[in-house]
Parts: sequence; structure tokens; C-alpha cells
Amino acid sequence: MRNLLIDQIREDGYAVIDDFLSPDDVQELLEAGKNLHKDAPKEERKVFSTINSKTSQSRDRYFIESGDKIRYFFEEGSVGENGELLVDPSVALNKVGHALHSEHPVFTKVTMSNRVKEVCWQLGFQTPAVAQSMYIFKNPGIGGEVKSHQDATYLYTEPSTTIGFWIPLEDATLQNGCLHFIKGSHKSGVHRRYIRNPDASSPELLIYDRPAPLYPQSNFVAVPVKAGSLVLIHSQAVHRSDANRSDRSRHAYTFHVIETEGCEYSAENWLQPAEDRPFPVLYERDP
Repeated sequence: MRNLLIDQIREDGYAVIDDFLSPDDVQELLEAGKNLHKDAPKEERKVFSTINSKTSQSRDRYFIESGDKIRYFFEEGSVGENGELLVDPSVALNKVGHALHSEHPVFTKVTMSNRVKEVCWQLGFQTPAVAQSMYIFKNPGIGGEVKSHQDATYLYTEPSTTIGFWIPLEDATLQNGCLHFIKGSHKSGVHRRYIRNPDASSPELLIYDRPAPLYPQSNFVAVPVKAGSLVLIHSQAVHRSDANRSDRSRHAYTFHVIETEGCEYSAENWLQPAEDRPFPVLYERDP
């Protein structure tokens, strides 16, 4: 598996492993995800959008300080002007993050499992750690578009070693918002960074260092996958997903693994580990 995985990621920027999780594992994660809304805040509901720059994540410590917590982010269009829900609570969330991998036992069990460690081992990680995790809802009719981006924009390391683990818990189709990639785009460097604002007087706590690049839509290849598959994503691979305009949800669990051996995690990244809570390490390879 090692050569095939490494070769495909080096060539295309992503790879797919079918049937990575068992149906029982998928169902357990799905049930846990469907119940997350029950603990969501009833007031001060935070909206998350990668499209609308007017949403508050760049100015909000609720988002910035979520690296070791479970925080709840609502879909644009699900919350009214006065914070009231406009849709049923079960379909109001955009995502929950960013520490499910350490703060929720069901997600911890999968993230820290031997099969995840085996993939990291085959990819050549020496001392991999999990930087962050998210449950993404993509609910029918309301699940928003995720704009074209590179994960390295948000989780920058030098050298670039980060790998995204993206696991659909329901079939990801063209209709409900599967991932789309530009093959080979990971070979062109990091196009943009999302960093902590060095201007302490600015209300914008986080800023982009460059304008958004334009990617021809014709360059993208759709990657529909079955529930329980694993999509491995190179941190510099350009990818996106369309809004869910179908009548079926597209729940997914995703987390990012970084190398901590001989690799520097940028102090400018929006997500920083707490001083007393380093990113949890999956294993340490013997020298």
C-alpha cells in the first residue's frame, strides 16, 4: 500500500482508500455526529462560511480558541438577525470543531486507531500528531459551498507535510457536494496564507496575506466516494465542494495530521496548541 499511496499523493495530490471504516464504525460516528447539535449553544450562535467574508470567524475568539475545545458553527441562512434559528436544530450546523479528536470519545477512538496510525506509517510520518478535527454536516438544501482552497493556507508547516484525512459518513455524490480536486496542484506551492494579524490594534484577528487566487472551474475533477472511504489530501492540493442542493445529507469527519519531527508548525497559523495541551501524537517511530 505504501508505494501506491505515496505515488498517488505525489502525482495527484490526493488518494482514496475504499472501505477504510467498517459499516459499524461509520454508523457510530454518524450517530455521534447527528447528536452534536444537542449541545450547541442556544444563544450567541456563531455562523461559519468560507464564502461570505462578513461572517465573524476572523474577528472571533470563539473560533480562534477552538483548538482544544468542541465548538459549534452554524450554517449561513440558518440563523436570523437576532440569533434565532430559522431551521430545525438538527440541520442548522455547518460544522463542529476543532478538537473532537481529543475531546469526544467516539471521534478519539477512530482518530487514534491503529488503522490511522498504519496509514501515517505507510506515508512515512516519523512522529505524527493530530492538529485539528471537524465534523462537517453538509445538510440537504442548506449545506453551503466550500470555496477552492489549500489546507496549507490554514495549517502551514515547513516543510509541507500535513495530510488531511477526510472520511464521508454518507455517500458523497455529485448532487450532495462531493470533493473536487485540481490534480497536481500541490506541486505549485502555497498560494495564500491565513494568519494571525500582526496589527494588534485591528479588529481583524486573522487575515489573508494575499488575494484569493482564481482557479478555472474546468480544471477540477469530481471525486465521489462511498461512506466509510478515506480521502487523503496533500496540504497544497487545491480542492473544493459545491453546496448541497440535493435532498440527502453528506456528513463527513475530517482531521489533519502534521509531522512534528524535523518540521516546523508555523506560529502564524490561526490554530495554535495551548501551552499545556500540545497536539496529541499518534506514535513515535524508533530511530
